[in-house]
Amino acid sequence: MLKLGYKIAPEQFPPSELLQQVITAEEAGFESIDASDHFHPWSEEGQACFIWSWLGAAAASTQNIELGTGLTCPILRYNPAIIAQAAATVSSIAGGRTYLAVGTGEALNEYSVTLEWPQYDERQIRMIEAVGLIRELWTGQKVSFDGCYYRTKNAKLYTLPKNNIPIYISSLVPESAYIAGYYGDGLLTVGGESDTQKYEQILSEFEKGARDSGKNPEHLPKAVELFVDYGTDPETSIENFMKYWAGALIPALFLNKIYTPEMSAQNGKVVGSDTVRKNACFSESSEDHINFIKKYIDLGFTHIYLHSAASDQIAFLKAYGKDILPALKETG
Repeated sequence: MLKLGYKIAPEQFPPSELLQQVITAEEAGFESIDASDHFHPWSEEGQACFIWSWLGAAAASTQNIELGTGLTCPILRYNPAIIAQAAATVSSIAGGRTYLAVGTGEALNEYSVTLEWPQYDERQIRMIEAVGLIRELWTGQKVSFDGCYYRTKNAKLYTLPKNNIPIYISSLVPESAYIAGYYGDGLLTVGGESDTQKYEQILSEFEKGARDSGKNPEHLPKAVELFVDYGTDPETSIENFMKYWAGALIPALFLNKIYTPEMSAQNGKVVGSDTVRKNACFSESSEDHINFIKKYIDLGFTHIYLHSAASDQIAFLKAYGKDILPALKETG
């Protein structure tokens, strides 16, 4: 079940470059990508294309690689019915190579265009309701939905997905992983912390939620994003990571009303290069990367998404595909 994927970076690169990267990722042996769905980047220096337009282009430009969001927030700036339609369209173009990952979002992308940022508990309830509506619309039936937050009247998708799109639910802490297992078809989290107990707890709670909802957790994808650099200039990659993503390393960004790239960057000013190194694998040794990733496979993760902040993503993808992916596939 092991799937080796690539975390593409619309926060760092314009969409035309991202398109070349996904084509190269497929050629290099990556089996899946996840793409952030942001309105704002984490930093004023970054990019933020409309990811659903880009996913359509990626679907038309590739043959085998799986495409999905990592992640989208279907509760505030989007009506969940629009996310159902968008994912169905990508699936149709891609011939079924699609998943959808959802979460409760960040004010960075939601408050800035809606002036709404409810407390976490409400956002979680909204997300659960949104997932239910999305699934109903994917049946192709007329849906009259009367929820606490969303309502439809005879709404119907006339372009249906080509696959039974699995919905992964994001969980960054054990407390929310039960919800991901109970309501989702898979889990998405972010790795890098040295204390593996946190990830053991996340997986345990996810599996408990899955079992309580009548699903077999052994059959469900458990995905983790990992920061790496290999075959390029590691010092520049660390600088790029601090430039584009430092704000995302501070939990306050996901909880508080931090709604502009400037505020996000300010939130990340406490992040130093040592912190970045501790949360990633920056090494020219293929064995270091294999061992780093195998720790997560041994913990029970089935889908690995590798994210590099290298300026030359094409070089990174080719090097990783040549030196590291084959060895990991043998172990998986």
